[in-house]
This record gives sequence, structure tokens and C-alpha cells, in this order.
Amino acid sequence: MFVRTLITVSFIAMAASQVPTVWQALQAKRMPQQDVASPPVTPASTAPPGQTVLKAGPGGHYAGSFRMNGKQVDGMIDTGASLVAINETTARRLGFSAAALDFKYPISTANGTTQAAHVVIDRIEIGSVRVRGIDAFVLKDKQLSSSLIGMSFLKKLKSYSAGDGTLRLVQ
Repeated sequence: MFVRTLITVSFIAMAASQVPTVWQALQAKRMPQQDVASPPVTPASTAPPGQTVLKAGPGGHYAGSFRMNGKQVDGMIDTGASLVAINETTARRLGFSAAALDFKYPISTANGTTQAAHVVIDRIEIGSVRVRGIDAFVLKDKQLSSSLIGMSFLKKLKSYSAGDGTLRLVQ
């Protein structure tokens, strides 16, 4: 049952993983002089303890500078992704050895079918919000250019809400 659920979740996550690629292509057409290699990162604003507020960037996306297992990782919040999704290079930076990455879960993306490895990230932090034990998928670098922060992170929060160009995360 877990594997079937994990595969279903991975299909959704991988489809959502193409949002940054499409967004980058649109931005490159509109503003060719600007570097669009990754989504712009909006720093978390000052908020009460246990809360973080992100401002929407171009295109209405919420991106921020996260700390995963103590390492800085830029990522975009993606409520359409069931799991956090990171690429292989990021996984190695977070302490997952190549031998620990078993790319055995078939997933479909906008670019076709690929394989993903399941990992559990010890902790993810943004601002004063800290979450532990987050399920994530690792994709090969060519399949995922930036990190997506999906529902496996968001569902561990007390709440999250978007409005007026901001996303509030409450621990």
C-alpha cells in the first residue's frame, strides 16, 4: 500500500516539478537580460516566533531560502506537490550518499517517466519554522533543477495560508 501511495504521490510531485521550468521559460521570453536559472528567492520576513511569512515573487510563486539538514537550499513552495522534491546534487549536500539513493520508484513528469529515490530529510527550516522527519523524493539532476517544498513539509505545520501576496507558515 505504501509503495502504491508513494508512486501516486510521485506522479503528482513530478508533474508539479515542471512549474519552475515553464516559469523560467516564460520569464526568459519576457526579460531576456535577466538570469532565470532558478526561481527568485524571497527572504522570509520578520514574523512572530514559530511563524514565517514569504512574499510572492514574479508569477505569484513563493520561494525562499530553506535550511535542510543544516544546509542552505533555495526552494519553491508547491502545494500541488505531495512530497518535497530535491535533485541528486542537493541530496548529497544534505548527507545522503550515492549508495543510499535507490532510484527504484517510477514516476512520470512532463518530460516523461523517470526513477526517484525516497529519503527522509531530518529537518527543514525557514525563518523560525522548523519541521522534522520529512519524506522527500530525489530525482536525477537533469530531471529537477530546483527544490520543491511540497505537502510532506506543509502538512506538518499547524497551518499555512496565502493572501495579499504573502504566504504565512505557522508551526
